[in-house]
Amino acid sequence: MDVLEEVVRLRRLGQRCALATIVQSTGSIPSYTSAKLLVRDDGSIAGTIGGGCVEAEVWNAAREAMESGKPRRLTFSLSQDAAYDNGLICGGQLEVFIEPVEPQPRAVIFGAGHISKGLCQVASLAGFRTVVVDNRDAFANRERFPLADEVHAAEYEEIFPKLEVNSSTYLVIVTRGHKDDMRVLRWSVTTPARYIGMIGSRRKALAVAKELEKEGIPREAFERVSSPMGLDIAAQSPEEIAVSVMAEIIAVRRNAASGWRDVRKTVFHHEEERAISR
Repeated sequence: MDVLEEVVRLRRLGQRCALATIVQSTGSIPSYTSAKLLVRDDGSIAGTIGGGCVEAEVWNAAREAMESGKPRRLTFSLSQDAAYDNGLICGGQLEVFIEPVEPQPRAVIFGAGHISKGLCQVASLAGFRTVVVDNRDAFANRERFPLADEVHAAEYEEIFPKLEVNSSTYLVIVTRGHKDDMRVLRWSVTTPARYIGMIGSRRKALAVAKELEKEGIPREAFERVSSPMGLDIAAQSPEEIAVSVMAEIIAVRRNAASGWRDVRKTVFHHEEERAISR
């Protein structure tokens, strides 16, 4: 298995991993400079940097790097007394650089109207893998969305099972009406998506959420929904709105200190503030 090809595959699947590379060596070591070991999120590996206790320590450090998101550099001195599982006895030194590899973020845009066109363009420029979903063939097509990685023209409920949603997924709800927004939001709040945003006024968002509460969805499920979505930059045109939404998504992705939770609040928080002020 080609280690670098596996890195690309895992990123596209939205899975974390860490890549360890021997970047410098002197003397006798059980491998060679540039040898690579890939550690997946589930602990499985691909490639090798020589095996033995060095590889075991690198494996542990790679798991830590995935959790912290920070790279590490380890130095090993292999004395003549160092015996490895493969029987080699070495007397060299090596340095291993461990790099956490974050999965490629994916923006799933529900709705294929004017705002969605801008969102797809900005998201693609920002390095996101983009997916556009709409139940209208005339809107959800390659001609309108040439930069999208995937375009689905079908009923939303048909597409939901085909979408792999994880902590690197950002869901944006910009359908053509309240009913479709509700259909998508009903499903979205059950997913582990990193971000859920829905277009519309606070009044609309609150009405939709309250309707779903009547169906048995707990109020807490909507606390991570950003609606109205986007940072407040006084955006007016579809393109400006797309920029404001992507700015919010990037703030969430980068855990910005002045990110979305500070700049914006969920619709329920707004309603609670209004109730207190009355």
